[in-house]
Amino acid sequence: MRGLLGTVGRASRGIRIGYRYGFDSGTMLDYVYVNRAHGVLGFGRLVDRVYLDAVGWRAIRSRRELLQDVLREQIGRRAGREVTVLDVAAGPGRYLQDIAAEYGPRRVRVLCRDLAEAGLRQGERLARTRGITNISYETGDALDPKAPDAGAPDVIVVSGLYELLLDDDAIRASIERLRGLLAPGGTLVFTTQTRHPQLDFIANVLPNRDGQLWVMKCRDVGETEGWARAAGFGEVASRREEVGLFTVTVCGAG
Repeated sequence: MRGLLGTVGRASRGIRIGYRYGFDSGTMLDYVYVNRAHGVLGFGRLVDRVYLDAVGWRAIRSRRELLQDVLREQIGRRAGREVTVLDVAAGPGRYLQDIAAEYGPRRVRVLCRDLAEAGLRQGERLARTRGITNISYETGDALDPKAPDAGAPDVIVVSGLYELLLDDDAIRASIERLRGLLAPGGTLVFTTQTRHPQLDFIANVLPNRDGQLWVMKCRDVGETEGWARAAGFGEVASRREEVGLFTVTVCGAG
C-alpha cells in the first residue's frame, strides 16, 4: 500500500499534499476541510474523492462543525465584550477564520499558533484574501505555550493534537499549563480521539509531518476528562461528533 499510494496515489492532490507536508499536518487538514476533489485528469479526481471520503476525514469535518458550535456557545456566554480565542496548534485555522468573520473584530479576536510555518503562512494568505482582520498568526510550541502579548485568552483550543501524543504525561502537563494561561473564568476546549477503524493502516502506511509513520493513540474520554479535573477545572463536559471518532471536551476554569 505504501508503494501504491506513493506512486499511483499521487494523482490525487490530497495524497500529494500528505506526502509533501505530512498527513497529520495543518495544511492537510485545511484541504480536508474544503472537501473538493482535485487530481490529474478524471482518475486523479476519483482517487481524491475516495481519499476525502475516508472515515477519518469525515470525522474531522464533523469535529470542525462541533468545535464551531462550541465556540459560538462560548462567545455567546460572554455577551457585550470582545472574546479572545487562542488555538495552540491551529495550522491555517480555516474553521477559526469562519468564526472570526462571523462575529467581526469588535466581538472576537483569534490568535493561531503552530510550529509549521507553511500552515501559518497559508492561513495568513487566506485571511487576506477573505478580508478577515481579527485573526493573527505566530509561531508557537503547543507543549511550551507562552502567554499572548495581548493578554490572557478567554478560550484556548487544542484540536487534533493530543491523539498525536503517545505519552499521557505530556497531555496532562499540557492541560495544566494551559489552565494557567487562561483569563479568569476562561475555558479550555480540547479534542480526544476515542477510536479509529483505520488506526493500524495509518500507522503502517502514511507518513506524518516529520517523515515518520503516523502513529496515533486513542483514549477513553473519561480519562482525559479526569486529567482536566485534576488540573483544576471545575466544570468538564464532552460531546461526540456525529461520525463518532472524536469528542470535544469543554473545561471551565471557574
